[in-house]
Amino acid sequence: MIAEPRTQLATAAEDNITNVRVWKIFEKKEEERSIGSMYGKVVLSFIFVFLLVLSYSIFIGSLDIRSYFFPRLKSLTGALAPCAPDPPLRVYMYDLPRRFNVAMIDRRNTTENPVTVRDWPPWPQNWGLKKQHSVEFWMMGSLLHDDGDTREAIRVSDPELADAFFVPFFSSLSFNTHGHTMKDPETQIDRQLQVDLMEFLRKSKYWQRSGGRDHVFPLTHPNAFRFLRDQLNESIQVVVDFGRYPRGMSNLNKDVVSPYVHVVDSFTDDEPQDPYESRSTLLFFRGRTYRKDEGIVRVKLAKILAGYDDVHYERSVATEENIKLSSKGMRSSKFCLHPAGDTPSSCRLFDAIVSHCVPVIVSDQIELPFEDEIDYSQFSVFFSFKEALQPGYMIDQLHKFPKEKWTEMWRQLKNISHHYEFQYPPKREDAVDMLWRQVKHKLPGVRLSVHRSRRLKIPDWWRRR
Repeated sequence: MIAEPRTQLATAAEDNITNVRVWKIFEKKEEERSIGSMYGKVVLSFIFVFLLVLSYSIFIGSLDIRSYFFPRLKSLTGALAPCAPDPPLRVYMYDLPRRFNVAMIDRRNTTENPVTVRDWPPWPQNWGLKKQHSVEFWMMGSLLHDDGDTREAIRVSDPELADAFFVPFFSSLSFNTHGHTMKDPETQIDRQLQVDLMEFLRKSKYWQRSGGRDHVFPLTHPNAFRFLRDQLNESIQVVVDFGRYPRGMSNLNKDVVSPYVHVVDSFTDDEPQDPYESRSTLLFFRGRTYRKDEGIVRVKLAKILAGYDDVHYERSVATEENIKLSSKGMRSSKFCLHPAGDTPSSCRLFDAIVSHCVPVIVSDQIELPFEDEIDYSQFSVFFSFKEALQPGYMIDQLHKFPKEKWTEMWRQLKNISHHYEFQYPPKREDAVDMLWRQVKHKLPGVRLSVHRSRRLKIPDWWRRR
């Protein structure tokens, strides 16, 4: 009689406990579901914001999604293929009388009117080594030629719209034409052109506005503009190296390093089954061996490289016939030697590149063009003076050079050689296009200097610390 009520009570208690447990489980699941919902909302909000930012970045052109999803679109030079080209550099070119430029080429036209695209003369075919310093000619031609192509620089007629100002004075050709003996009175015309040009520029409000900092001068001959060059210290100079100039006159912070214009013909049908074996000469050099400054290494190399059957090292001058022989020799050689000339660089390096002959560079102070975009170690071999002048060392290294590695360098040369072509009409990604892109890279620093110069009371205060 007593056991039955106890059993009912125990059963009721157990039911209550079960209900509490079930309720707690339900509450816990509801809590987990609520937390999961909260996290889901956070994740969805993050994804929404990310997609919004991504869409806006693509719209304004600041993000190239192709480089992430299609990495093969990277160029062999290491630069990313752009999603959309940046706006072209807007360049105002001064209308100078022809005596400052093309009158040195086309002497039959005696007019002083500025040259136009309609009477732009071709570069003379028989001018030999003068061509190596003709960067000024091709840069001017690229601004005159307007075919609507998407190139790095376009000419604007309104200087107020310009990002940079191009001064079309053929300073290198002026030296080669009027002053190459460096003796008075033969240099008088070259000097007078420089004097007249600077008088003209100093009257320009755009020169005055920036102190000439946003003005571009091609000066690829070491003696170009030699009488008044210190007056261009603040300007953007297009040079081939800094071999003869103090740091305050020319330096990488503001100036652009240009290739020489190659004088041998480009190798356009280089398609052998075995490129390594098709080139029988190991190392090739043909040129002047008596040079100044760093170029004295050439005489020393002549002695060190003598006696090797697979090395061609020959003293030569640049005649039309010898240039053809050099081209033939480069095309049949695995490596082409590039020792320093009167200055750290020479035209020979770029002759080797367009001949697809792997350059062997012996120059301790060389600066190379487009090096922010092009990795020269992918297709060139470098030796210091000390290494190159150690008897047997350089040739032993070249004899041991793996065939597979050389073949890959040869392929790279074929892929990048178009960046060293100077031509008219200009083409996208050719040498001049690359140079204008380099000029564009210098302009942020130019603007910084201009803005600071307008407010500083003591311009060089930081040098006095």
